[in-house]
Amino acid sequence: MNEGYQLRCIGCAQEIEPRALPRNFRCEQCGDLYDVVYPDWHGPKQTRPNPSALRWLWKERRSSLEAADRSGVWRFREMLPILGAESNIVSLGEGNTPLYTLPRSGQRLDVSQLRAKHQGMNPTGSFKDTGMTTAISVARELGADWVACASTGNTSAAMAAYAARAGIRSLVLLPDGEIAWGKLAQALDYGALTLQLRTDFDGCVRVLAEVVRRAPVYLLNSVNPYRLEGQKTSALEIAEQLEWQVPDHLIVPGGNLANSSALGKGFLEMKHLGLTARVPRISVVQAQGANPLVRAMNEFDGKKIEPVEAQTRATAIRIGNPASWRKAVRVVQETGGWVEEVSEAEIALAKAEIGAEGIGCEPASAVTLAGLKKLLLQGKIGHEESVVLVLTGHTLKDPDYTIQYHRGEIPAEAEMAGLASEIKATRREAIRIDASPDQVLRELERVH
Repeated sequence: MNEGYQLRCIGCAQEIEPRALPRNFRCEQCGDLYDVVYPDWHGPKQTRPNPSALRWLWKERRSSLEAADRSGVWRFREMLPILGAESNIVSLGEGNTPLYTLPRSGQRLDVSQLRAKHQGMNPTGSFKDTGMTTAISVARELGADWVACASTGNTSAAMAAYAARAGIRSLVLLPDGEIAWGKLAQALDYGALTLQLRTDFDGCVRVLAEVVRRAPVYLLNSVNPYRLEGQKTSALEIAEQLEWQVPDHLIVPGGNLANSSALGKGFLEMKHLGLTARVPRISVVQAQGANPLVRAMNEFDGKKIEPVEAQTRATAIRIGNPASWRKAVRVVQETGGWVEEVSEAEIALAKAEIGAEGIGCEPASAVTLAGLKKLLLQGKIGHEESVVLVLTGHTLKDPDYTIQYHRGEIPAEAEMAGLASEIKATRREAIRIDASPDQVLRELERVH
């Protein structure tokens, strides 16, 4: 196990030792974010991990009963040499999430190899668990008393759960009225000090930055580079589940943009170490009402970003000033991917179509299928190519959205823009009838 790593600024490339990392995780020279880098991986080949041995070891660990081996993150700990002692690992058995085929959507879109990596099957119901296990473990090793995050919901749920597991107190700042109740309930249940601020997510981030400056709390938003180290292991899982091949395309929802950054880092590191032969094209899809990355790429070629006032019902990606935008731009450009935006109606329809596959997801996850449709029409993805959609959250994260959709309350008629017939065909009603076998049988006959 290689225990040596450094932190490199993605802006000015300055490298620092871990103990010199500022509390806000931003470079004191240029203000940009850090990546975790492993110098030995870029030295002579004999200093690098052996790819065949690693693949064998990781497979063997799947039959182990040790807690670290049962984690789909720490099972790959040779790719995560960030702890001095394995006893500091805080795990809830995260990772090891399924890679589903999507036969109905694949047939409808004429894409024969369409799959979904469902990160909503993590312990707290979202992909955030894979990054939170690594970041909380580092926080424990550092002796943190308090951890904190600003959140649209999923981060708060994951942080509160892992902090509770570690015996560390947690502070959550949420935008008042802009969070799904299922996610708020999790933060409360796991014991976090939960504060709803009269602002949006970006306002919560600004408040938290000042709190971190003035109080001894350890920041656990995605600016924390250890979060991305855990989240990159989903890339290793996808490769392993495809027998160490990689898909032609990976499509990721775009909110604060750390997940696309982490997955890109994982695939690029695997290729560098010889674990895989290539990397997929990584594309990011945003909601039209929360599309700062799309605008940055289309208007400024990814060289700068202008914050937007985010508006979308997909609350997990309702972020107008994403912290990890530079990292996401780098990954999209290095892998030859694209950025795309989709409407509220396109998101709602795609969510219903994923639900019809029997797996379901939260609204933000559905932007991936909606984006795939557009990329196919534009010829950017070929029908013969393999595609993996990243589903970031469980369908029960936002059950109100699903109920409102099937009741016909969302999307509004004015938002449908030619999708009305498709949307109405996917809606299902919970029908009220008397407690009568005859009435039940009549309903069966009606829909036969």
